[in-house]
Amino acid sequence: MAFGAPTRALFIPQEDAERWDAAIHEASEVYRGRMHNICCDNCHSHVANALNRMPTRAYGIESWDMVKLALLVFVKGRFLSAGGIYMQFGPFAVMVLLVLLFKMRGN
Repeated sequence: MAFGAPTRALFIPQEDAERWDAAIHEASEVYRGRMHNICCDNCHSHVANALNRMPTRAYGIESWDMVKLALLVFVKGRFLSAGGIYMQFGPFAVMVLLVLLFKMRGN
């Protein structure tokens, strides 16, 4: 994982465990030689590729891509631990507090 352990997960029901495993293996073979790109070809793209190979329909989505998956994880995903909440939102909160402190100090 490029940024540490996962903090959220999205439950996607799957009935065929063998197809699930095969699709993950196929997607991993595709992404084995690719360079990770934070904007265009990342872990969300890898998962979307596997979901399209299954094929999986969940949350009203049949054709998966990294944007749909990332938004769905943000909206519907569950935190894996209480620490995950701090890991995900902590850095943003610290930056907002620093900006507010510097702004108040300047007045």
